[in-house]
Amino acid sequence: MASGSQLEAIKIDMDTIEVSNLNRQFLFRQSHVGQSKAKVARDAVLKFRPHINITPCHANIKDPEFDVEFFKKFNVVLNGLDNLDARRHVNRLCLAAEVPLVESGTTGFLGQVTVHVKGKTECYECQPKPTPKTYPVCTITSTPSKFVHCIVWAKDLLFAKLFGDKNQENDLNVRSSDGTNSTNHTEDVFERRTDEDPEQYACKIYDHVFGYNIEVALTNEETWKSRNKPRPLYVRDVLPDNLIQQNGSLENSVTEESVVSSMSSLGLKNPQDIWSLSENSKIFLEALRLFIERRQKDIGNLTFDKDDQLAVEFVTAAANIRASSFGIPLHSLFEAKGIAGNIVHAVATTNAIIAGLIVIEAIKILQGDFENLRMTYCLEHPSRKMLLMPVQPFEANKSCYVCSETPLLLEINTRTSKLRDFVEKIVKNKLGMHSPLIMHGSTLIFEAGDGLEEDVVANYALILDKALAELPAPVTSGTVLTVEDLHQEFSCNINIKHREEFDEEKEPDGMVLAGWIAPTQKDARIVSNGESTSAAHPAVTEMVEKSDDVEIAREKPGTKRKLSEMSEMIDHVHDIKPCSSHDVGDQVHPQEVEDNDDDDDIVILDENPETRKKKRLQ
Repeated sequence: MASGSQLEAIKIDMDTIEVSNLNRQFLFRQSHVGQSKAKVARDAVLKFRPHINITPCHANIKDPEFDVEFFKKFNVVLNGLDNLDARRHVNRLCLAAEVPLVESGTTGFLGQVTVHVKGKTECYECQPKPTPKTYPVCTITSTPSKFVHCIVWAKDLLFAKLFGDKNQENDLNVRSSDGTNSTNHTEDVFERRTDEDPEQYACKIYDHVFGYNIEVALTNEETWKSRNKPRPLYVRDVLPDNLIQQNGSLENSVTEESVVSSMSSLGLKNPQDIWSLSENSKIFLEALRLFIERRQKDIGNLTFDKDDQLAVEFVTAAANIRASSFGIPLHSLFEAKGIAGNIVHAVATTNAIIAGLIVIEAIKILQGDFENLRMTYCLEHPSRKMLLMPVQPFEANKSCYVCSETPLLLEINTRTSKLRDFVEKIVKNKLGMHSPLIMHGSTLIFEAGDGLEEDVVANYALILDKALAELPAPVTSGTVLTVEDLHQEFSCNINIKHREEFDEEKEPDGMVLAGWIAPTQKDARIVSNGESTSAAHPAVTEMVEKSDDVEIAREKPGTKRKLSEMSEMIDHVHDIKPCSSHDVGDQVHPQEVEDNDDDDDIVILDENPETRKKKRLQ
């Protein structure tokens, strides 16, 4: 930093402190639980650096107030976000404002810090980031073979149907008039009758999803010719009547922290124990009963939250019961929560190391020392006696659709795919736009965002369910669409190519975007805790192979550095294990990655404004 300059910083974080945050950093204490992360972090830092000017903002970095003009006020942005969507958003704002970005992330013992300067290095999106594994709906609903399949089924189908928006389409078998069972299942069994007490309702749901639905599935004999047949499970076969009636105690269902818990109700204390089928069944019935009796007002509006104790208990029990039916090993609540909530447990020392590296790179930027910028990877095991592997930044990827404006190619069935599919799956999920505007030539097809008139919003709602080829300005093979996000000051062109058929297993979205290249996907190990959404550069690694908790990076042969020669460094880099990039917001479920801004954490540094222009020109 230049002599005499005054350091100012704004810390933006929309989250509040939770008990689980206390073990992975050094600023928060038990007394801070429930308070704003940004404010508490500021107060803690000022105790040992009282002359620094830090402004805390308890807000979402994607709020409209944090636009390009806001970013232009600062010299460098330090990112510690927990999801890919928000990171891409900040990357685009930094590009538009021409402000250097220092990216970072950790996953367990792994971590990295990368630096992105417009015109000098690649941007954050120049290389594709590993995304979470998605699973075909048919695997989730009919032929699960892994525990993660059961978790996805319990979390995104069953939990959503019971406690979420009941009008939302759901592939769970809730209406069946199949004649293989004498019971009348033409009604929607998920509708609770007025004369039905919670215990009766819970048993009915249990018998339907774990018993009747499995029996219906078994009637398709072709499915089970090369697979082990699942076992239908009914309450009467798992729990004697007297145990059902004595399942839990409402008096014991509330813990000292006033959290409703079926584990407390049933006297189960250790989350690392693997429950038996009987215990899982009791938890399932008790959790459903407690939702009805203690959290009735929440039903209909809930989405799964890894910090919702009762939700985690319900999903764990439901996944284990389904796993038992399909002969899949059962898991503890601790393990199930990690899978369902996208958690790889954080290590405070790794976070401290990465924080130090962030500061080092920020100082270089503030001093205008761009030649010595480094991207540094924190390794779990020494490579050539090194645990920190620094490499020089790369030049921009000329085919990057974000910073090089290269057109994209979308293969899609224009006669059957709806505008809604294009907006949700491509524009929002793949391209990370929040307030998109879609143009066909000079014709405005669709726009979203605040400030639109009600009649305009209503008109767009009507055409969302129209096929692309049936729009007022038909989108067919050869059409070029321009998609913009005015908030991000970002736009790109998409060339449309009509395609009739797609492989449901390999192309579950029913569309393929080229130019934006998704990486090779292995079984996803899901992460959280402000984790990385960066991976080692392709010139460093050809691919990331995953086997449970192990990530192996392989050197890509014959690749040359662009900014400088690094022949000696490449010899060491083959052992780098880059952090996984499916952060959490990146969750495993059939519909792609969901947005999760729980840990939006961004620090923007500003020197004396008089020194800023000079530093940028150096």
